[in-house]
Amino acid sequence: MTLDGARGRGPDRTPSGAPAAVPYDAVVLAGGAGRRLGGADKPALRVGGATLLDRVLDACARAATTVVVGPRRPTARPVTWTREEPPGGGPVPALAAGVRHATAPYVLVLAADLPFVTPVTVTTLLEAVRDGGDRADGAVLVDPSGRDNPLVAAYRADALRRETALLAAEHGGLGGLPLRLLTGELDLVRLPDPGGDASFDCDTWEALAAARSRIREHGRVLDEWIATAKAELGIDLDVDVAALLDLARDAAHGVARPAAPLTTFLVGYAAASAGGGPDAVADAARRAAALAQRWAAEAAPPEKDGGDPAP
Repeated sequence: MTLDGARGRGPDRTPSGAPAAVPYDAVVLAGGAGRRLGGADKPALRVGGATLLDRVLDACARAATTVVVGPRRPTARPVTWTREEPPGGGPVPALAAGVRHATAPYVLVLAADLPFVTPVTVTTLLEAVRDGGDRADGAVLVDPSGRDNPLVAAYRADALRRETALLAAEHGGLGGLPLRLLTGELDLVRLPDPGGDASFDCDTWEALAAARSRIREHGRVLDEWIATAKAELGIDLDVDVAALLDLARDAAHGVARPAAPLTTFLVGYAAASAGGGPDAVADAARRAAALAQRWAAEAAPPEKDGGDPAP
C-alpha cells in the first residue's frame, strides 16, 4: 500500500472538527554492538550537544509510554527500560520486548541513532497509519534511495503482536531473525523522506561527523539550537523566534550590545511570571520592543519646528 492508495475510515476528530491526536506508545531500539563504530556506545554519542538517544526521545516526547530496549543509560527524561530475549538477538526480539509494555493502539518504532527525526515526522507517520484504516498495519518512512526504514515507522500494536507471535511459533524463537520477515507480512503505508533527514542514521564515524556538521549549516543552526536547548531545559513551548531576534537587535542597536541577551532573558522571566505560554512571551516581547524603540528615539537628534533635524 502507498500513501496515495491509503483508504479506510477517516481520522477521529475533536469537537472543534480538528483531527484528534493519535494515541501512541513509543519503542526505541537502543541495543546493538556498534560494530561499525568500533564497539562505541552509539546511542550515547552526541550530536549538537545532546546524545543521539535523547534527540530521538525528544521527537516522541508526547508518547503515553516510551520503552527503550537496550542497556540502561542516563536519559534526559524518564523511560521504561527492557531487554530483548535473547540479549543481542537483533531487532525482531527487541521490538517484541518493547511492544509487551505498550498499551496504546499505535506504536511508534524508532532506532536510537536518528539525529534529525522530529515530532513532525512522528505525527506524519502516526496519522498515515491511522488514516489508512483497517487495511493499514503500519506506516514506514522511505529514504531517498527507495529503501524502507522499518525503524522509522508507526504500527498498529495488535499487528506487531500478531506477527511476532506467528514468527516465534514458526521459527521456535525470534533471535537472529531479519526484520524483513516481520514487516514483509504487514500491509504498510510508505511515506517518502525526500531530503533524507528523518531517516539519516549515525552508524559510522563518517555519518556522525556529517550529522555534527549538518546541524551547523546556515539556515538550520538556530532551529537545531532552539530545539536542543528546549529539550535540555525541559521547555515545551513554541515561540516566535523572529520576533525575539528583532527584539534582541533593537536592544543591541538602540541601547547597548549587552542589552540584547539581558532583554530576552527578562522577557522570558516576565512571561513565566505571567503564567507562561506563547501568548505571555509574545506580550512581553511586544512591550520590551516598544520600550527599546522609545529608548532609541530619545537618542536621535531633536527636530526643529520645520521638521528638519537640528544641526
